[in-house]
Amino acid sequence: MKSSTEQLQRLDIDNKAIRDKILPLCRLAAGEVWVDKKNGHRIGVLDATNPEDMEKLFGGNTSTCFINDPPYNVAVGNVNTKRLFKIDIRDYIDFSRKWITHAIAAASVNSHFYIWIGADYKDNFQPLPDIMMLLREFSGLKPKNFITLRNQRGYGTQKNWMWVRQELLHYTIGNPSFYVHYTDIPKVLKGYYKEINGLRTENMERSKSDCIRPGNVWIDIQQVFYRMKENVPGCYAQKPIKAIERIIRSSSREGDVIADFFAHSGTTLIAGEMLNRKVFTCDLDPVYAEITLRRLERYRETGEPGWQWKNPFPETE
Repeated sequence: MKSSTEQLQRLDIDNKAIRDKILPLCRLAAGEVWVDKKNGHRIGVLDATNPEDMEKLFGGNTSTCFINDPPYNVAVGNVNTKRLFKIDIRDYIDFSRKWITHAIAAASVNSHFYIWIGADYKDNFQPLPDIMMLLREFSGLKPKNFITLRNQRGYGTQKNWMWVRQELLHYTIGNPSFYVHYTDIPKVLKGYYKEINGLRTENMERSKSDCIRPGNVWIDIQQVFYRMKENVPGCYAQKPIKAIERIIRSSSREGDVIADFFAHSGTTLIAGEMLNRKVFTCDLDPVYAEITLRRLERYRETGEPGWQWKNPFPETE
């Protein structure tokens, strides 16, 4: 029996041997789009900075909610792990300006725009402030919120605070509806004691509800680890399905089109499938497009949202 550790190494680093085995298994080539006959999803191997590719992805449709998790341009890593790639900030902003322009062009009159972004404290917190300044160029985008997702684990040094946050920017176009969905009260809010009428009571004993409206600091969502069923081996820094579900529930209705220009492990597609939304997603890398397609197929066949530690490409073993 194989050990319960990931059976596929990270795919975001230069590992030619693994990629040479996987690429022949990919069903989509550059410029191609797969259209789901069942629920209308679309998956493409497309360039988010190319207007013709984006026209292929949308096929004349528009989206009411964009959930994008682009490369952060943050060189995370140390002597024990491979570092994420990083390019010149001017090139990164040019890349960002292009894909954001195409997202706005495909947006419905009233729509939500979410972007996950990182901050490199070793380099003036770029690209977070740079992206915020860039978004000011788009007059149609209205800032709504600045959300923090708390990681269960983080990174840092002995001379710094542990970095345990991921940032999510929320903007809107027009005047879209927002649907409030309540969640369980996080454990961190429990345990606060206060004396009431001579009795020492716990915070939850005084609560009038067993649920709470989420704020802009999300501490109740588990970071994806290899032991979780939703994990996709090979994909670094995946977003939790619960986080994407929260966005989709609050910012769209059933049947709406959700757009994600950076498919990666296919989380947005799986969340959309679960919540009866159409998801239009793509990735420049055919390997991630194949993972997204396989993840959808696996979910429909087994009900499993990922592979936990098992290999999405068992043919390579």
